[in-house]
Amino acid sequence: MPQQPGDEALVRAIAARDHAALRLLFDRYAPAAMGLAARVLRDAMLAEDVVQEAFLAIWEHPDNYRPDRGSVRAFIFQIVHNRAVDRVRREASQQRRVAEQAVLADRDEPGIDEVVTDDAELADRRRQMRAALTSIPAEQRRIIELMYFDGLTQRQVAERLDLPLGTVKSRTLLAMRKLRAALVADSREGNR
Repeated sequence: MPQQPGDEALVRAIAARDHAALRLLFDRYAPAAMGLAARVLRDAMLAEDVVQEAFLAIWEHPDNYRPDRGSVRAFIFQIVHNRAVDRVRREASQQRRVAEQAVLADRDEPGIDEVVTDDAELADRRRQMRAALTSIPAEQRRIIELMYFDGLTQRQVAERLDLPLGTVKSRTLLAMRKLRAALVADSREGNR
């Protein structure tokens, strides 16, 4: 039975692009590397991916192995461990992002469909209010406009229009009743 090449000889052969050397190194250390990765990741499929990535890294950069820093076995296990830890961090980060997005989605921030609907409803209410305002007498409409659009108090409206405060109050009350009736009537027509 022919003697198997040593680990360092296999790494030199991998540097010379020898596929058989990589296969032999993989067969020699993959089971133990899988055990290490599985302990870190607690997921066999992810562990398998990490081990594959580690041996691919060895294939792509065999010159990263330095005999003065330790054995080939230690070199392989260090790569597997580092990649497994990176994978755990990446998975945790992804889970945090998903959780944060779920929290943001649960907030009461309206979606585009709600914004469009709200805008349409607001435009409809404005149209109804304009129509209702035109349906009341001009002297009542002027008082409502001064109070609600110009922000004046009833006393300020009375001074501006040179009317008794009682007249402003009674016209306001009448105007509000007429507006309410006009809006209710418009709403009923819209529901038909």
